Amino acid sequence: MEIALLTDVGQRRSNNQDFVNQFRNQAGNPLIVLADGMGGHRAGNIASEMAVTDLGAAWVHSDINSIDQMRFWFETQLEAENQKIHAMGQEDEFRGMGTTLEAVVLIGNQAVFAHVGDSRVSIWDQREYIQLTSDHSLVNELLKAGQITEEEAMNHPQKNIITQSIGQQDPVKPDIGLAVLQDGDYLIISSDGLTNMVTNVQIQEVLATDLSLQEKAATLVHMANVAGGIDNISVALVHYKQEDQL
Repeated sequence: MEIALLTDVGQRRSNNQDFVNQFRNQAGNPLIVLADGMGGHRAGNIASEMAVTDLGAAWVHSDINSIDQMRFWFETQLEAENQKIHAMGQEDEFRGMGTTLEAVVLIGNQAVFAHVGDSRVSIWDQREYIQLTSDHSLVNELLKAGQITEEEAMNHPQKNIITQSIGQQDPVKPDIGLAVLQDGDYLIISSDGLTNMVTNVQIQEVLATDLSLQEKAATLVHMANVAGGIDNISVALVHYKQEDQL
């Protein structure tokens, strides 16, 4: 299993409020966490870094080696972080701070993911590109209710309004799912700074090249910047190779 991470400030923002990192627990299982911060100039990047680092620290000290334990762990840890960031967000300096969050734990050929907000986890099996998460956003709610079309959703003026985040007053309710990886599969974890600028077809075309995994991540970020780079851009790529697990 190969993992590549990359984040970039983009072309329009003065600071990077995205944060992405990977960690391994006592059983040697990797956790990848990607967060897209919200709030004032300083608050957003603090919220995203806190969420990633705190979740990573909890994972490093765990010995979880079974997917059966993951739902409880994710729900417990994400609500604790939600309360912590919400409390900090009551201070004037950090007013309104919060963050989206994608967390993926890899145990053997199984990927357990927790999703809050409008960043995304997707899978490409070299044939079909499947988005595993559903955006927690106002526009996606309108789309699912049939009130707007997919074309209208692409350029909706309220596109950036999310309906769940880490740091909200109410208890957070993460979507938790499981993907079973086959030989050659790719997992794509990305902030909306990538997916708003680069199409799923373009992502597939990059993944299909002979570039190294880190070069593929760099190419995707470059494409988002060339397309306008209107937001921070973050991507984590996982390439699962069955022979690595034998």
